[in-house]
Amino acid sequence: MINWDAHACLPQHPLADFTPVRRLHAAGVNYVSLNVGADMNPLSQVMSVIAGYRATIAADPERYALVSSVDDIIQAAADGRMAISFDLEGALPLLEQPDMVALYAQLGVRQIHFAYNRNNSVADGCHDVARGLTPLGQRMVEAVNANGILMDCSHTGRLCSLEIMNASSQPVIFSHANPYTLVQHGRNITDEQIRACAATGGVVCVSGLSFFLGSEQPDANDVARHVAYLADLVGVKHVGIGLDICFQQPGLDDTPPGDFDPSHWWPASAGYSADKPPTFTPPEVWRELPSALRRAGMNDIEAELVLGRNMMRVAQQVWGAPEALAKAA
Repeated sequence: MINWDAHACLPQHPLADFTPVRRLHAAGVNYVSLNVGADMNPLSQVMSVIAGYRATIAADPERYALVSSVDDIIQAAADGRMAISFDLEGALPLLEQPDMVALYAQLGVRQIHFAYNRNNSVADGCHDVARGLTPLGQRMVEAVNANGILMDCSHTGRLCSLEIMNASSQPVIFSHANPYTLVQHGRNITDEQIRACAATGGVVCVSGLSFFLGSEQPDANDVARHVAYLADLVGVKHVGIGLDICFQQPGLDDTPPGDFDPSHWWPASAGYSADKPPTFTPPEVWRELPSALRRAGMNDIEAELVLGRNMMRVAQQVWGAPEALAKAA
């Protein structure tokens, strides 16, 4: 049994403390995808974060393993180590060059989505004007597929996400997104998007963020309610967990340099307010999820699928694609 958290955030700083990763591991998580940058982070910051995170992992090989395959994750779990890989939230760090995807893959990025809430030259954000996937975006999808990276559609506009899923030759995921039918927030996704994701063979991973769960103090039962809706809609084999916990560390400034405007990325028109930040489920909610899923009507086998086996299946297919293996050789 592998418990798989499809998305978490440490401070975007090379000296970020990995204590939260240890908390996730202690709560039963075997693998976590750590974000290493988004559209608001300049390339200099993204590369600094990747270098710092890699150094932290390499300095503690008894505790952490930077992985690139499902077999690596299984071995890390057997050794009592936390398996880690990285994800990018947006295409701006790709510098409009599809060849950048291969470079990030070599650095440990195993998951990418193309727009963080706002439009760019590749894709649409969920809080911006709908245009659809651009011609450059089509080439970026091909590069993600070719390099054995999970194609993610979190934070992406509805129309654009549908076009990405149609263009992808591999299963597509939402690493942290919840059903719009349950909570009408622009970051949540429609039944049409959920069905399209399942049709690719992909997985929708439920976020633990208060705004998206519809609970000011979200807990395991809130997560399980959203899981149950997805399972009823498209089947339990297409549901996972990506709690999207953003771990703050006072005294460590990870503000993007330059003219960073939070209200651009999290607009008031979409319901965000600096006076009311979101709350997150604690890492320890992982201990409560099996029981919460059973209360939501799932048996033990179905709960195991949601907690990790579904994402293992998709990662095994995508990360192990023949072309990707050839590139890694």
